[in-house]
Amino acid sequence: MDQAANNKRIAKNTLLLYGRMLITMLVSLYTSRVVLNTLGVVDYGIYNAVGGFVAMFTMISGSFSSSFSRYITFALGQNDHDRLAVVFNTSMKTQYALAFIILLLGELGGIWFLNEKMSVPAERMYAANWVLQLSLLSFVVNMTSTPYSADVISHEKMDAYAYISIADAILKLIVVFLLILSSVDKLVSYSFLLLIESIVIREAYHIYCYKHFEECRIKTMFDKVLFKEMLGFSGWNFFGVSTNVLRDQGVNMIINVFCGPAVNAARGIACQVNAAVSAFAVNFTTALNPQIIKSYANGEREYMFKLIFKGARFSCYLLLFLSLPILLETPYILRLWLKIVPDHSVLFTRLMLIAAICDSLANPLIIAAQANGKLRTYALVVGVISIFNFPCSYVAMRLGWMPESTVVISIFFILVCLFVRIYLLKGMVGLPLLTFCRKVLLNILVVAVLASVVPYYVSASLPVNFTSFVIVCFVCVLSSSLVMYYVGCSGSERKAIRKMLNNFVENKLKRF
Repeated sequence: MDQAANNKRIAKNTLLLYGRMLITMLVSLYTSRVVLNTLGVVDYGIYNAVGGFVAMFTMISGSFSSSFSRYITFALGQNDHDRLAVVFNTSMKTQYALAFIILLLGELGGIWFLNEKMSVPAERMYAANWVLQLSLLSFVVNMTSTPYSADVISHEKMDAYAYISIADAILKLIVVFLLILSSVDKLVSYSFLLLIESIVIREAYHIYCYKHFEECRIKTMFDKVLFKEMLGFSGWNFFGVSTNVLRDQGVNMIINVFCGPAVNAARGIACQVNAAVSAFAVNFTTALNPQIIKSYANGEREYMFKLIFKGARFSCYLLLFLSLPILLETPYILRLWLKIVPDHSVLFTRLMLIAAICDSLANPLIIAAQANGKLRTYALVVGVISIFNFPCSYVAMRLGWMPESTVVISIFFILVCLFVRIYLLKGMVGLPLLTFCRKVLLNILVVAVLASVVPYYVSASLPVNFTSFVIVCFVCVLSSSLVMYYVGCSGSERKAIRKMLNNFVENKLKRF
């Protein structure tokens, strides 16, 4: 495998994904503001709570989605096109069956839970039931598009992935404008319009894959042996996915039961900020993940380790770079962004950003474990530890603690699971434990502390206004950039960065 060509491909795909992310992030932040102001705090909280309940079913679909992506990428890495066709079509038929099962479970359990257990004002219960039904249908539509999007990413066609994602963002923007104009119940209208939008995006993936990938045009293949193998892989992967869902959406349900929809709205705002910032790290690892799996499939372990180390470090650097000004200026940013700032939003936002920074380190490790395929011990150990996040959050709410305490609990278990993952991967793929701790964990800790010192004191000494906000952002960018370049990067990485910047400047000058 040509490592130089792979590095160029990763860099190109990362840039494409960042272009996609910038547009989608701006649209997402704007639409969140408009939706919050259009729906109001209570209805916005209801949507996040009910939608969160539906999203809990991702513990079923998400485990299979990871399996599809792994097997498709593995087949591509071995250049086995016949196997690729079998994998895709088996995945497609499996996902349709899962969609039906989840729809049935959602109807049976969702209606009961919504009407009997959730905290929803009586006058909005009718609308909440409509949200449940429409959210279930949207979820099923998105499920059936998963094999297509997994195929696009596995083929490393990040330009198509970026364009469809941008179209997704633009359609969501159109949904917001239609919501403002709607004379029907705003909450119901919003859910219905999002259903239509998800159908359009699903068909876009379907059409692209049908035109460009031969395996997507074959409809009769279903391999029972492969299905059982994927089922076994997914079954163990289920633990990891379910714990993440319980950490996010399950805790959202607990907050609704104990605190009501207004606090759900505050948490929803924090999730929007977190999602916008985390997209940077997600885009980087999305471009990196296929190469990790392919390098494992080809037996190139040392190259895989380099990708894991760089993936963990740079995804964390990106999140720290973006999160630092937000962490320091959260109250002002939320007031600038939103007309209505729900109570608890500030602390929720800060804690969730810290959780995201910690969690970003795990992404390349998870992909390495999936590349290995032997997930039994890994999934059991990590899953059993992570699952305690849910009951601990319930106990915290039961004891009357602040709702933000649920995120503190989440951070604790994220860190515990990180160290467990590192230890387990030593045995699974030969990951050098001490090298990872030295080159990744210690490196990031030093960078985070050094990058934060000057911006913190500048922020603390200035009054709260737009000028101060601009100054703090500038200091954060300067401090983070210098520390990450001189302390965080190795000599070869600094050389590569200088070369990339020189090439960029030269290309710009040539155009003039």
